[in-house]
Amino acid sequence: MNDDVRNIVLGLVATGMSASLGWLARTYLWRRRLRRKQAFFGLPENSESLLVVNRDPAATEPAVHRFDVFALLELSALIKECGAKTQVVTQDTVQQGFGERTEFCVGGPASNRRMAAHMSAMLPGLLVDTDAEPGPERGAFRIGGEHYRMERGVAEYVLLARVTASGQARPVFLFCGQSAITNQAATRHLARHHERLHRKYGTGSFVLLLKVVNSQAYGPDVVELVADVTRAARTPLPETASADTAA
Repeated sequence: MNDDVRNIVLGLVATGMSASLGWLARTYLWRRRLRRKQAFFGLPENSESLLVVNRDPAATEPAVHRFDVFALLELSALIKECGAKTQVVTQDTVQQGFGERTEFCVGGPASNRRMAAHMSAMLPGLLVDTDAEPGPERGAFRIGGEHYRMERGVAEYVLLARVTASGQARPVFLFCGQSAITNQAATRHLARHHERLHRKYGTGSFVLLLKVVNSQAYGPDVVELVADVTRAARTPLPETASADTAA
């Protein structure tokens, strides 16, 4: 074998080794990211999850708002990427506890009784005005001592939460918005920023208040983080405040 042939063979071998090492490195990084995503969402391979669908309060018959459908589609894509399975159920048919399966619950307490139950059990510091009559307080959030009213199409708020109960393995993700488009905005925010959220909160609980800006022009895409309200949302309100809001 002369020098030219030997150099060609050595070059081919080096190229093959480099390609193999590059493929192994990419595979390792991809698997690492997948494991982190599965840990954050509580969705190991072939695990079961629950998508709880709300109802459109404006519809005369049971129906799901189209923006809530879009939110469910975004969540379904996340679940599929984790290699998990999902069951879609309506808010009035779920009769089971939480923690055995990862749960994604969409919609405010006025349209989703499952959300109302989760808020009462896990977010006692959060109150939502569920009055069906139109008015400035309709859908308003009260978190601790702060008050957040909705300006439809201009400034609308939504809570994005990952909560776990003591001793429970799987989390519950809550998307509690003042309108259907804010629910979609929260699911999209989670899909885009779950890696950053995982770095900051790990697999612990968090409650974030987001504001959807000018949805009538930008849809669910322009979202601002207002505050991390985890502590306030999980601290029970004084009895007088709860009574005043109920009244």
